[in-house]
Amino acid sequence: MGSGLMPHILGTAEAEERAMDEVELRLQLERVHAECFGWARACCRRNRDDAEEVLQTVYLKVLDGRARYDGQSSFRTWLFGVIRLTAASERRKAWLRGMLLMREAVRLEPGTSARSDAEFERDSRCDGLADALTRLARRQREVIQLVFYHDLTVDEAAAVMGVTVGSARTHYARGKTRLAVLLGDVRER
Repeated sequence: MGSGLMPHILGTAEAEERAMDEVELRLQLERVHAECFGWARACCRRNRDDAEEVLQTVYLKVLDGRARYDGQSSFRTWLFGVIRLTAASERRKAWLRGMLLMREAVRLEPGTSARSDAEFERDSRCDGLADALTRLARRQREVIQLVFYHDLTVDEAAAVMGVTVGSARTHYARGKTRLAVLLGDVRER
């Protein structure tokens, strides 16, 4: 009789352990939510709606197990990496949808050119730091955002971005130099 109950007891223990893991996971997600939202906005070119969509997708990936924390970095660093990859994936999907819609629009109404959202957004941006950041190369912008706005080290930013530490340091140095030029603090050489 004892041997017949053992698999059931072990199954119950595993289910309780998974439930505890999910509770801990939810607590960690709640703890870093504000920072994650800020990083998601940075990855989505400050678009609040896109950032909310990306963050929701990330949380679903994490909670349903499609994205698993392996402990090789801090939880926050890992989660920022998941956000970055998800935002990039969503941008590619949006770009593809935009290209397909533009092709359809041109096919339906020859002689008219559709203006893309990116062109409209670029034309309507204001001056200042936000504008200067958008003019940096993607990796420069990402590493500066992670270091200055999210208090990560350059080493942690490298892990989030999926690049070597040396590459992250190079992007960081070049980004700061370029940002100083864009803000008018120094002249371009």
